[in-house]
Amino acid sequence: MSSQNLQGKVAFVTGGSRSIGAAIVKRLANDGAAVAITYHGSPQRAAAVVDAIKVEGGRAAAIRADAGDATAVRAAVTEAVRMFGGLDILVNNAGIALGGPIDEITEADYNRMIAVNVTGVFVATQEALRHMKSGGASSTSAARWCATRPFRPPRSTR
Repeated sequence: MSSQNLQGKVAFVTGGSRSIGAAIVKRLANDGAAVAITYHGSPQRAAAVVDAIKVEGGRAAAIRADAGDATAVRAAVTEAVRMFGGLDILVNNAGIALGGPIDEITEADYNRMIAVNVTGVFVATQEALRHMKSGGASSTSAARWCATRPFRPPRSTR
């Protein structure tokens, strides 16, 4: 994989504290971008990603924000812009999936999934575009959950 020169660029990555998100964040930082990540559940994992980037001489920050909370997402984008002076790259990585038989999934769980996977992506993209200079980029990579945890049909009651 070839490196890109992202010196002077600022990236915002939702769900950047673990798994694919952490790998994306580290790659962006390795290519020269300053990176702001959001996390929801594990400040320790977020801090470890940020510290790993800083040890290598990069610039990074972690911002606690629930990807399913539109107000928190908007505030996180604004905070990233304040911290790094702009925004050039958005990666909508945060995502959740519901596993198990579909008849056992609650409406509240379903609404939470929509809030994170649809509304959160929309809000992050909309807010990021307000701050991006011409030539900014957006990417979504949360689809891995759908591929690995599909809905299952209801359990047979026979």
